[in-house]
Amino acid sequence: MTMTIPVNSDSARDIAYHLHPYTDLAAHEERGPYIVCAGDGITVVDDAGNRYIEGLAGLWCTALGFGEERLVEAAAAQMRKLPYYHSFAHRASPPVIALAERLIELAPVPMSKVFFTNSGSEALDTLIKITWYYNNAIGRPKKKKIISRQRAYHGVTVASASLTGLGLVHKGFDLPIANILHTDCPHHYRYADEGESEEDFASRLANNLDQLIIAEGPETVAAFVAEPVMGAGGVIVPPATYFEKIQAVLRRHDVLFIVDEVICGFGRTGSRFGSQTFGLKPDMMSIAKALSSAYLPIGAVMISETVYRGLLSASKELGPFGMGYTYGGHPVSAAVALEALKIYDERDILNHIRRVSPRMQERIAALTDHPLVGNTRGVGLIGGAELVREKATKESFDASKKVGQLVATRALDHGLIVRPLADDIIAFCPPLIIKESEIDELFDRFERALNDTAAELNV
Repeated sequence: MTMTIPVNSDSARDIAYHLHPYTDLAAHEERGPYIVCAGDGITVVDDAGNRYIEGLAGLWCTALGFGEERLVEAAAAQMRKLPYYHSFAHRASPPVIALAERLIELAPVPMSKVFFTNSGSEALDTLIKITWYYNNAIGRPKKKKIISRQRAYHGVTVASASLTGLGLVHKGFDLPIANILHTDCPHHYRYADEGESEEDFASRLANNLDQLIIAEGPETVAAFVAEPVMGAGGVIVPPATYFEKIQAVLRRHDVLFIVDEVICGFGRTGSRFGSQTFGLKPDMMSIAKALSSAYLPIGAVMISETVYRGLLSASKELGPFGMGYTYGGHPVSAAVALEALKIYDERDILNHIRRVSPRMQERIAALTDHPLVGNTRGVGLIGGAELVREKATKESFDASKKVGQLVATRALDHGLIVRPLADDIIAFCPPLIIKESEIDELFDRFERALNDTAAELNV
């Protein structure tokens, strides 16, 4: 049904002038936007005054919730002192130096240098370029292929979208580009053989990766990239022994391991980094999102000493390292990120997550009792619920029914924002400051939305 949108309203102006990301453009012309005007704690308020629990922390990012005055003041103080400077040609500013130093201190494995970007997409794009530059530098010009995974999410620039293993970001864009390959998605519920244990499933996937590298030629395969927990691809937690076996394959073939910590970094999984939760030993990492609690755009990559030495040797021959972004290492964003890191430590956010996350995982697991829910999974303060038409056979709903979107819309009716992903998977990723009582309220509202949807579908 087409909605009547008042002329000259914010909604009408948005439709007229704003091209939205990840939005059904035709539907948007009919229904217009949800306009969010304010927020505090774990909630946001729309233009009609309705308040919602933000069950995805914006886009997996607003870790400290909305209205954290210390971050506002950190930005204002730095704006007054030095509102902008860059890092090109040996320049630096104190907040950027301090942030780089702090990130190296916090890294889950020894790292050497930090390179700043404005987003996770830029960070992954940068890591692809660094991988190629590094292999050229050390005399391996054929070692350029990078292996990602089906259903992975690594960004939307031309190169990072190529790493992303979702058709939505490839179709119509002539992606992926050359030298980007994809291997199996470690989603045990969907892709394990009947009766196959998590360990056996992990062994099969590791063997498939090994065979892919051999078939392509180990001398041509440069890196493997992975999220500790796959986010937008369906909140997929790795099966038991998966990363242990994958890393053994990478070591055998001298393939760099790039870990994408954009969603998992800074506490989401119950450790400071997802790498620590799952025993990962990256050669390079990407971070963003919770780095500044999303209050200002900032991302970064961290590289090992081995990789840095390769870049250094090439720069001695080629001249300046030909990479950089005008706003990369922005002093205001860096100041806010430094303050966010201080808050995480001072308020012992990690131990708070460890205290409340069992309740969240308990409530997620309980959703499998609902007739619409076939599988749930999660770790720390991230989780997902996969909706199915038939539990016994794991049969999905017809995509045209958009059941995941229907549940998310019904959740809005109950004052809750959640995100429907592909294959009718609902993602939960609330601000890290959420309390146990608020977790219960979040899932009480979600269960009401499930019940409304089941009634509508006659399930």
